[in-house]
Amino acid sequence: MSLSNDGAVAVVLLASVDAANTAAATGSGVPISAYEGFLEITQNIGTVTGGSISGKIQECDDTAGNNPVDVTGATFTQITTSNDPATQMIRVPLGLITKTHIRYIGTIATGPAAVGVTMRAKAKYI
Repeated sequence: MSLSNDGAVAVVLLASVDAANTAAATGSGVPISAYEGFLEITQNIGTVTGGSISGKIQECDDTAGNNPVDVTGATFTQITTSNDPATQMIRVPLGLITKTHIRYIGTIATGPAAVGVTMRAKAKYI
């Protein structure tokens, strides 16, 4: 995690990995109570070797990712061998999220796919 001059924090949701299956492209739950406004989530896809990757954000109860639920509108465009590499960013209003954590899940069809995901959010001032 790193803090910028505008009070925004960068957090890794999924460390860069060459994911051969969906389990390898699933991040742990990250707590979000320290942030306000929007979450800016960036998905960086490198080479997709056959098949595709479809990324999305889920809210969950804890770092283990228990009781995951898809966040409405928090999906990335599917990336395949025909449109890789790609960097995509989505903004998720914190008001849409009712649980305490979020996580990234990349559904891999065939694969592998090189993927890394980060979140940028404004820290609350207490």
